[in-house]
Amino acid sequence: MSAIIIDGKKTAAEMRAQIRCGVEEIKRRHGIVPCLAVVLVGNNPASISYVTAKEKACAEAGITSFDNRLPEDTPENELIALIKQLNADSRIHGILVQLPLPKHIDENKVIDAIAPEKDVDGFTPSNVGKMVIGQRAFQPCTPHGVIKLLEFNNIETDGAHVVVIGRSNIVGKPLMNMLVQKSKTGNATVTLCHTHTRDLAKYTREADIVVAASGHPNTLTADMIREGTVVIDVGVNRVPAPESPKGYRLVGDTDFDALKEKASFITPVPGGVGPMTITMLLFNTLEAARNTIKD
Repeated sequence: MSAIIIDGKKTAAEMRAQIRCGVEEIKRRHGIVPCLAVVLVGNNPASISYVTAKEKACAEAGITSFDNRLPEDTPENELIALIKQLNADSRIHGILVQLPLPKHIDENKVIDAIAPEKDVDGFTPSNVGKMVIGQRAFQPCTPHGVIKLLEFNNIETDGAHVVVIGRSNIVGKPLMNMLVQKSKTGNATVTLCHTHTRDLAKYTREADIVVAASGHPNTLTADMIREGTVVIDVGVNRVPAPESPKGYRLVGDTDFDALKEKASFITPVPGGVGPMTITMLLFNTLEAARNTIKD
């Protein structure tokens, strides 16, 4: 069999069109312009690229973005003071602190400083705790994007066995919690695997859906799944490619070429989960603005 390639760009475009309509409506009916404050510390090229893409996406959706770029040596207390200012600014509905931060800054302290109602990344302990117990909260963008890809492609999670490879706070752990919730996009039986899992293939061969979020190329190979398994690849890795002008190419955490001949659905890298991450950031920012509407 040959897998159906899940087009993340198409799903993201459909959702962004809906978000644009939502932004126009809240402007028209309530005079509210959704606004995202972006904070970038230092000059990490990848972070600059991500922030630029996020700000471009905001502009296309009609969302205002405030750009706060700080030097690499910015003291931790100054960064936290800026976040508190943004918390208090009623014009701002969402706050995004681009990670990773310089080593001298405690990321946990910075995340804790963000007001939960403006935490559009879904990383604060308050929002994480609410998500775990099934209360309404902002959900982390990448795993939320995975859920939306499954939903848009009519891939059933109810009763399915999902194996998630990777236990990061950004993808693996939140995705596990989303999938087990009593909801139309949940009700799954989830096995969370990681670097200390013995005989990983034992679990992936039993799965209906495998989500690879390990951060390493070829973590999942064709011999590790059954025929018809759904494969979601969250990884983004640079591997040498002398033939490329950049000297590298992007690959995921799976052996895509082999798996596409055995899976029922599969996401490519790039063009799969990636476009959904920024889309869900826009989604959360619009929701944060809607939450300020007084009944």
